[in-house]
Amino acid sequence: MDYTLEYFQKSVDYIRKFVPWEPEIAIVLGSFLGPFADAVEDPVVIDYADIPSFLVSTVQGHAGKLIFGTVAGRRVVCMSGRFHTYEGYDFEQLVIPIRVFRLLGAKAVILTNAAGAVNTAYKPGDVMIVSDHIKLTGASPLRGKNVDAFGPRFFDVTRMYTPELRTLARDCAAGTGLTVHEGVYMFFTGPQYETPAEIRAARLLGADAVGMSTVTEALTAAHCGMPLLCLSVMTNMAAGVLETPLTTGEVLETAERIAAPLSGYLVKIIECMKEVSL
Repeated sequence: MDYTLEYFQKSVDYIRKFVPWEPEIAIVLGSFLGPFADAVEDPVVIDYADIPSFLVSTVQGHAGKLIFGTVAGRRVVCMSGRFHTYEGYDFEQLVIPIRVFRLLGAKAVILTNAAGAVNTAYKPGDVMIVSDHIKLTGASPLRGKNVDAFGPRFFDVTRMYTPELRTLARDCAAGTGLTVHEGVYMFFTGPQYETPAEIRAARLLGADAVGMSTVTEALTAAHCGMPLLCLSVMTNMAAGVLETPLTTGEVLETAERIAAPLSGYLVKIIECMKEVSL
């Protein structure tokens, strides 16, 4: 597939039939952040399956909808459900949502995800502001012919996780009741959880948390020159940290418990982003 500017424009043209205004902030909601959709005022909801040149979420618990509306006075677009390479998508396909948001006019991106805690000082329910990531597996989503309209062939990612937005997120954590850290996220392809040996290696490499998403979106946003904030929720301790095996039930239980306070935290961050030049 040749992912030209015209390819992404098909999605944009369809969406603009329903949403004539430009979103300021694009938000990717992890499976635990469905309740955040309730904070979106005057929502316009579009199914992924109806959008030309878009992808379809196959993960249980991911709604598979774009939600446009207003949060804390800012116009937003939310992805309720994201795409992963373990679903069978090529890395190159995973650029689609962020590039569509950029063409729609979004100025900044907020990513959220569920992650396993590698840092033994973390606990399930804690939140980690991502300061950097490690990706040693798989190709880049930017592989293939470069689309110059989005960004240059080679680009710097030193400030990919925007320092100013990370500072803002740290400041907004006060009064939320959440335990918020800042650390490094390591990407694994999944869908199986990581082995205890892989987690030990991740810790030696400097990772504080691991997960199966987010990095492809972050790299795409960086290529587009978009300010980026990423929040990881520790839904479990990573493999081998505890003696008990990992279960999806444990992940979902923590996700449900953290959903409401995390949604409030995210609304507070969006409100405070008025003070940051995007």
